[in-house]
Amino acid sequence: MAVDERGRLQLADAAKRAFGDEAGITLMELLPPVGWADVATKHDMDGRFTAIEARMDRLEARLDDVALEIRAQTWKLMTLMVAVVGIVVAAVRL
Repeated sequence: MAVDERGRLQLADAAKRAFGDEAGITLMELLPPVGWADVATKHDMDGRFTAIEARMDRLEARLDDVALEIRAQTWKLMTLMVAVVGIVVAAVRL
């Protein structure tokens, strides 16, 4: 016997009467969807995972760019610090 929406509603009403409104609703929410149209297929999941992998690749590329920029900024800062220390030492010796 195929379960249709009318049967699900009857079951929901019976569950509410037997267990109370809150427990009956919780029980019905735990049941799987009615038709196969509501179930995700392997093809659906493959498409989602492909999209997620593409986003992860783009994120990884952006993080690599950020790491390179941080390294460049660090070298610039270190060069500036050495120059400032050199100027201070030269000024103290005068």
